[in-house]
Amino acid sequence: MKIELHAVAKGPQRARALDPVSVSFATGQAVLIEAETEQRPTVLGLVASGRMRPDAGQVLLDGADAGREIRRRVALLDAPEVCDPAPNVTVLGLVEEELMFAGRASNVISARRWLDENGFAGLVRMPISAVAARDRVALPLELTALRRDVEGMVLVSPDRHGGSPLDWWEVVDGFAARGYAMLAITGRAAAMVLRAVSPEAEEEAGPEAEPLDEPTGEEDSAEGRTFEDSGILLSPESPAVADETSDEPLADEASEPEASEPEASEPEASEPEASDDAPEPEEDR
Repeated sequence: MKIELHAVAKGPQRARALDPVSVSFATGQAVLIEAETEQRPTVLGLVASGRMRPDAGQVLLDGADAGREIRRRVALLDAPEVCDPAPNVTVLGLVEEELMFAGRASNVISARRWLDENGFAGLVRMPISAVAARDRVALPLELTALRRDVEGMVLVSPDRHGGSPLDWWEVVDGFAARGYAMLAITGRAAAMVLRAVSPEAEEEAGPEAEPLDEPTGEEDSAEGRTFEDSGILLSPESPAVADETSDEPLADEASEPEASEPEASEPEASEPEASDDAPEPEEDR
């Protein structure tokens, strides 16, 4: 399975909830894409999982326009104000609810057993807001994997839970190794950490680093930059374009008056050796 987003955008051009962006993620692949501001990660997640139609661009499943099929096969996880659990919900309560969605027995005993079997026994009574970042990401991913038709997952803003991005990225990458198509939407800071610290990302970042600092003329195309070995893709809006302004012309202009001052002393032929003092009469005038 391969999901492709081609220059998708949402909202009017002057006040877009999502600027044009292109990205793809496929079975066995973990992809990271940047989306800044409060709304864009959620909007991008909704579009990528087939739950919102873009105002521009296309979302394709294996090369075809199949929004309903994408919704069935791609799950949206932890999107703020859309499908994230309430902060005071206990882990036990969350598991009960997710077991029900997966068509399994959803009583307390079944939820406790599932937590024990999957290494989350110590979190039973803990509110989900107090769970460490790695488990906070791993828990919903494991529960979503119980659903029969799910082949891909879109995880929204995992970096907002704190901790090291490397912790939750390892979990996301692990699900890709299990055969899922994984897309993680995160902020620029987390993406920079992963690119700098991950050995694969660092190896690929070398040749890609120069375009991040130099104007390419392709910012409007919204084509992402992929680090193939690590599966990390960065959105086009991430790099800050270097300022091209320079003070050198001003420095050249400033030097010209200094060169003209000795010329002003030439008319005083009676004092040829006092040319160094010639600027002083100029100042008096």
